Formats: sequence, C-alpha cells, structure tokens
Amino acid sequence: MNRKENFTAGFIRENPVFSLYLGICSTLAITTTLNNAIGMGVAVIAVLIMSNVIISLIRNITPNEIRIPVYIVVIATLVKIIQMLIKAYAASLDTALGVFIPLIVVNCIILGRAESFASKNNVFDSALDGLGMGLGYTCSLIVMSVIRQVISTGVLNFTNPFDATQMIFEFRIIPEDYVISVFNQPFGAFVTFALLAAALAGYKNAKTAKAEKKKKAQEAAQAALAKEAK
Repeated sequence: MNRKENFTAGFIRENPVFSLYLGICSTLAITTTLNNAIGMGVAVIAVLIMSNVIISLIRNITPNEIRIPVYIVVIATLVKIIQMLIKAYAASLDTALGVFIPLIVVNCIILGRAESFASKNNVFDSALDGLGMGLGYTCSLIVMSVIRQVISTGVLNFTNPFDATQMIFEFRIIPEDYVISVFNQPFGAFVTFALLAAALAGYKNAKTAKAEKKKKAQEAAQAALAKEAK
C-alpha cells in the first residue's frame, strides 16, 4: 500500500466508524451538533497523530511483552494534555463533550492504529496514517451531526468554540413545523448510523462487484487471445 492509499484508507475503505465500527459510543453520543462533532474530531486527530509519532519513535526500544501498557500510557498522557487545553481555551466545548474527552483514551481507533500501524512503520508514514484516520473519523462525525441537527432542529449552525457567544453561521433549512425531534435522541443516532453504514457498505459492495466483473472480462479477453495464438 502506497502513502496515498494509506492516507485515504480512513475515508472509505477503512473508515473507522462506518467500516471498522470503532469509536461508535462517542459517535452516537456527541453527534447532536456540528460544534460537538468538529471539537471531538479535532481532539481525536491531535491524539492520533501525536500517539502514532511517539509510538513509532519508541517501537524499537519497547519490549514486546509490555507494549500495550506503554501505548496506553502514551495515549492517556496525550489525552490529558488535550483535555486540559480544551478546559482552558474552549470551556463550552468541554461542557458539551463532558466525559467523552477523557474516554478518548479507550477509543479503539487510537490503540488500534498504534498496534496495527505505528508500531510497524516509520514516523512519517505513522503520522500520515494518524491524520488520514483522524480525518475519516471527523468526516463521519460531521456527516452524522449535520443530518441529526438539521432534521431535529431544522437549523444548521456553528459557534466559535473559544467564544460560545459568537455565532459563525446559522441557516434554517427545514421549517420549524416539519422537524423530527427524535433525531436528537439515542434512537435518532442509531437510525442515522445504520443508514450511513448501510449506504457505505452498499457502495463498497457495488465497487467490488464492478472490479470483479472487469477482472473476469480481462481474463476472458486474455483467454480468447491465447486461444487465437494457438
């Protein structure tokens, strides 16, 4: 797999949320607003990149028997730093995300990439992998939050995470009389997740079937050419 394929894997083929089904608890819980989605996504991207870089740097000096505890300590330290920064500079975001910020420590995406990629690859490729997976996770959160927020409130807005009183943009898309408030509840989160996961699975299956059909056509053409050559 080249670097481009490695970077883009997190968007479709190995999307952490809709393909690998990782980090679903936080995804379902915090995707009620665009602010929450972007805030959590940025935090996860930062932790993914830094943890992948550090683990790649220490991979050759970390005893195999204790590698998982070492990875967890590295990740927990980084998450605590991110949490303190959010508390200091984005108090409203800290209140909205609550316990899900420290729970990044046990997010399977972080530890999974550390174990499956960063511990086996160089620093640059590990950082690229962290960025790609983090962006894939963030895009998943944004898509879910936009759908849920628009359907449940009819409005799509985004406020300055460093100043909750400053509205950056706000659009009413659905009239207030036609909103479906249940999409702001857990049921709406599960429905949205299921539909998006099914859509991505359908796209991947169609793409695979098309590739197989093309391969069979090429094999048939080669067989025909070989037959003519005889």
